[in-house]
Amino acid sequence: LWKEEHPGLKVVCYVNTSAEVKAESDICCTSSNAAAVVTSLGVKEVLFVPDRNLAAFAAKRTGVNVIAWNGFCRVHDRFTTRDILDRKAAHPGAEVWAHPECRPEVAALADKVISTGKMVTEARTTTSREVIIVTEKNIIHRLKQENPSVSFIPVRDDAVCINMKKTTVEKVLTALETEETLVTVPEAIAVRARRTIEAMLSVS
Repeated sequence: LWKEEHPGLKVVCYVNTSAEVKAESDICCTSSNAAAVVTSLGVKEVLFVPDRNLAAFAAKRTGVNVIAWNGFCRVHDRFTTRDILDRKAAHPGAEVWAHPECRPEVAALADKVISTGKMVTEARTTTSREVIIVTEKNIIHRLKQENPSVSFIPVRDDAVCINMKKTTVEKVLTALETEETLVTVPEAIAVRARRTIEAMLSVS
């Protein structure tokens, strides 16, 4: 195990990891609370799986030495500084909102580095007339609903997550109606995995 190479260190895992990964971790996090979760451990060094970019974001915000697994989100990791600069050149007055799972050099060019949930909240009150969105482009539909007077611009037109599209309203309805699509987790793993979620929920 990777953590055996770093004995004694706490492990933070992203909330979308498998139950098996959660069972080997101490606490999980979301992209909106990653920094708070790392801080809550009260240590100088932690392990973080699986996203190296979110780990870098947490490290910068907390001053903790975050040792990251070399994983990444395939959508956010594709964004480059050139993408940002090109969009800013086309929209010189626009703000840039980037997701914490973007590369550090991309996040450094943003006016705000915030989770998708916080983008939704920010959209309601922003005074900017144009905002370049550096995350999966289909959040823009929700952002326009929150504030139709603002022009929300995707940083890349091909910023689409194919995995997110696998879950549809029709599939959810079928699962609820038939109760045939069950995910079963062995109890020994479920108990340990549940503790990491409960630990996260206890972080204020």
